[in-house]
Amino acid sequence: MRSPSLRLRLALLSSALAGGVLVGFALLSGWLTYQAKLERLDAQLANRLPPPGRPRNGETWIPPEAALAQEMGFADPEAVALVMIDHSQTLRYQSPHWPPDLALTVLDPGFAWSAEAAPEENWPDALGGHGSRPRLPPNAQRSMRQRGMAPERETLGPVTVAGAGGPWRVVGRVAPLGRVAIAVSLQAVHQEMGTLLRIYWLTIPGALALLAGGSWWLAGRALSPLQTLSHTVTQVTAQGLHQRVPQAGADREFQPLIAAFNAMLERLERSFHQASRFSGDAAHELKTPLAILQGELEQAMHQAEAGSPLQQTLGHLLDEVSRLGGIVRKLLLLSLADAGQMGLRREPVAMGALLEEQQEDLSLLAPDLTTTLAVEGDLWVQGDRDLLIQGLQNLISNAIKYNLPQGWIRIVGRQQSGQVCVTVANAAQPLTAAAQTRLFDRFYRGDPSRTTDGLGLGLSLAREIARAHGGDLRLTQVTPTAVQFDLTLPAVSHPSSA
Repeated sequence: MRSPSLRLRLALLSSALAGGVLVGFALLSGWLTYQAKLERLDAQLANRLPPPGRPRNGETWIPPEAALAQEMGFADPEAVALVMIDHSQTLRYQSPHWPPDLALTVLDPGFAWSAEAAPEENWPDALGGHGSRPRLPPNAQRSMRQRGMAPERETLGPVTVAGAGGPWRVVGRVAPLGRVAIAVSLQAVHQEMGTLLRIYWLTIPGALALLAGGSWWLAGRALSPLQTLSHTVTQVTAQGLHQRVPQAGADREFQPLIAAFNAMLERLERSFHQASRFSGDAAHELKTPLAILQGELEQAMHQAEAGSPLQQTLGHLLDEVSRLGGIVRKLLLLSLADAGQMGLRREPVAMGALLEEQQEDLSLLAPDLTTTLAVEGDLWVQGDRDLLIQGLQNLISNAIKYNLPQGWIRIVGRQQSGQVCVTVANAAQPLTAAAQTRLFDRFYRGDPSRTTDGLGLGLSLAREIARAHGGDLRLTQVTPTAVQFDLTLPAVSHPSSA
């Protein structure tokens, strides 16, 4: 399984971290907002909690729920409910909409419901406390004095109690004359929190998407020096060792890596140039002694007695010298190609005519092979005729050497996408994956068990010739019984049409 890219991992990790912080902040802020609303509501309840009291003669009881709801900012008067119990545990007042299942024992066990309701004339006034302060019953005063206590009030709660229609927030107060409790429905608060939660659900996904996009962009910016380095590496060839990765503007974390890479390129360039000069100088220096040796051998062979063992030996030596001369010429061409100094005498060349000439030579070199040639259209290229002939000869020679007995060779020339493509296919034994990767290595011979006179330089030289002309040579197809090479060169129009 292919692992995700570093940029994707960085973007995902940073998005997950930022998203976790964002979600945590939303949860924390929601909880703090809810607690703040409860604290504000508790303060309002404590400030507006009416004390228990007695009505004055002639006064009419006015239910306080509507006034309390308006003061506390509730639009619905039924959001506020009130209950009063006197010192004898008699229920003096209860709001009509007081939830019947709202238990007050959570505030104080003294909150108990009495089946007896006081008569209407004994209800307290609107908020209690008008007129003279009521006196405690004598028994209660005597009991409190014996315990050393002064009559006082005590606020109980606030607590959240489950009731009809949802939870209620309840605050109670205990006084010598009785008990009073006020309850506020939390439904409005929960609706506000639900609205806030919906806002979070709508905004957080968009924020996470923006975070993911920003993380992806930042990861790309952070890894841009690596991308520049990777692009430079892909451009490094034998002719591109002079390239360097610029250090200006790079982050400090990447500067040591860039410096090490540039130093490596410098060492490779120096070593490659030394090796290239050595092979070129060696090949150049060998040309003269080999030419002299070949001339001396030819003269000695003519002077020797015809058909004598000496003449045969001299003939074998002359063949080896000629073979060595071919190696030297190819090495010299390869060294020039490596240095980018392969001289080309560019002229219009008819590839169709060259292919026909090669087929004629092929019928003489391998008469036991079945050869076919197909040239589609008028094919012209701009290049060095002699080098192109050598490249085609090397390619066809390779097809002959590694063919099967009574095999075949197929040559097709065509023009496509502004290029002249020459396809050379031949019958062959199965080619291993390792052999496919080394076909263009110098001095590599694909089948060492077969006795061929190849040097292992033909395909590599043919590819360098193609690249010097702006084209390429590639192994394009491998089957258990055949191989195929494609030679591509830039196409030009017919010279007569210019």
